[in-house]
Amino acid sequence: MTSTETTLSGTPEAPPAAGDRRRWFALAIVMTAAFMDLVDVTIVNIAIPSIRQEAGASVSQIQWITAGYALAFAAGLITGGRLGDIHGRKRLFLVGIGGFTLASALCGFAANPEMLVASRILQGGMAAMMVPQVLSIVHATFPAHERGKVFGLFGAIVGLGAVSGPLLGALLTEWNLFGLEWRPIFLINLPVGIAGLVLGSRFITESKAPRALKLDLVGVGLVVVGLLLLLYPLTRGEELGWPLWGYVSMAGAPLVFAALVAYEKRKGARDGSPLVELSLFKVKSFAAGIAVQTVFGVGLGIFFLVWTLYMQTGLGWSPLRAGLTGVPFSIAVSTAAGLSVQKLVPRFGRKVLQAGALLMAVGVLLYLWEAERYGMGISSWQMALPLVVMGAGMGLIVAPLTDAVLSDVPREHAGSASGLINTVQQMGNALGLGLVSVVFFGVIGDDLRPAQVGPAFVDAFQHALGWVAAVMGVIFLLMFALPKRPAQHVEGAELPVVEEKAPELV
Repeated sequence: MTSTETTLSGTPEAPPAAGDRRRWFALAIVMTAAFMDLVDVTIVNIAIPSIRQEAGASVSQIQWITAGYALAFAAGLITGGRLGDIHGRKRLFLVGIGGFTLASALCGFAANPEMLVASRILQGGMAAMMVPQVLSIVHATFPAHERGKVFGLFGAIVGLGAVSGPLLGALLTEWNLFGLEWRPIFLINLPVGIAGLVLGSRFITESKAPRALKLDLVGVGLVVVGLLLLLYPLTRGEELGWPLWGYVSMAGAPLVFAALVAYEKRKGARDGSPLVELSLFKVKSFAAGIAVQTVFGVGLGIFFLVWTLYMQTGLGWSPLRAGLTGVPFSIAVSTAAGLSVQKLVPRFGRKVLQAGALLMAVGVLLYLWEAERYGMGISSWQMALPLVVMGAGMGLIVAPLTDAVLSDVPREHAGSASGLINTVQQMGNALGLGLVSVVFFGVIGDDLRPAQVGPAFVDAFQHALGWVAAVMGVIFLLMFALPKRPAQHVEGAELPVVEEKAPELV
């Protein structure tokens, strides 16, 4: 799944002198932490079938292993960034990486699925403390003329994380190190996190924003409650037979979000530091872009979870074969993302993003056709073409979308806007993972005999692909509200910096 990470807010302190070599050590540390987060997002999906089998996780629990992380990450991103501005970015980075490492250990040694879900939620919350500080530290540590080189390195890290995460997850699961099954996918974070904590405390320079915004914990609480009212019944409804309380809970979610809007209006008028800057939604391109990011996150949340279940449970493939099957997709995403930003968008503008949505839809429909035609006998090489088409389409979208969404946003709100973009995509991703109960597990019968499981999962995958194709169509239409061409940035101007998040690959 792709997406953008949260941004800088406030003006950083003066960077160290250009001759200070410590800043390059600091860069290596924060980039390693960013890579650890990127890999952790992509590494888990490949192990989901093994977790389901070895740990005895239920349908809703495997959804929450991924959705819980996304929800905690989304809810904490803006707060994490503001805490860094207020209390110091180095301090919050160290708290975040330490907590992320501890949560990884808890995931790796989880005694039951419930503990694993709780540990993943903690891990997502700690990532929300750690990740916003990464580019803030870079911004505060490097002078403006060096940042282009640094952000280029971040782009390479994103591509590496997208490709290596699924393969690393497949290898660690396949090797079954020390008889630990899937657990090493989490335990591998421990030595990296400990090294980052020790070295970060020595080499990272502390910085704060001179005029940091206040926290809006009430706003965060309302967001979390609203999403839980929606997501919990979605993930449990199929297992429990869709009880009445589930419908009541989902009906209550819009009321909570309405309360959030009312509260944010009052808070904005009172102290100017709301969680969500509601005036941004008066900008047509931003409102449409937020809708695109949310719906895009829903589509990715559905596809990547059902894809790995399809290959490993439906087709009976090993984790390694499933991971290798996804390599053409990863390469296509990275290649198309580079071309879209450097060559295509400057020339064709919004049409590139719309072409990406159509390409993804075509790839999904091609995949659907092949899955129906070949059934249980489909091979990895037969999947390569639809995956390359889908990956190329995603690459055309993920890289230039943030610029398109921010194009008409007033400069003073750019930081808040770019943070909100990433937050809603993560929330969309969590919603998509919740919908897997409806669009995938909802069409799988109960009490299947072993011989019926594979065909049932293959049929459910085809059903889910139809939903994903429809989502791509909605995204294509929403993109008409984006500006035809992103605004041309003035050379040398300070812009909000966003970190590209690798999509949640299988």
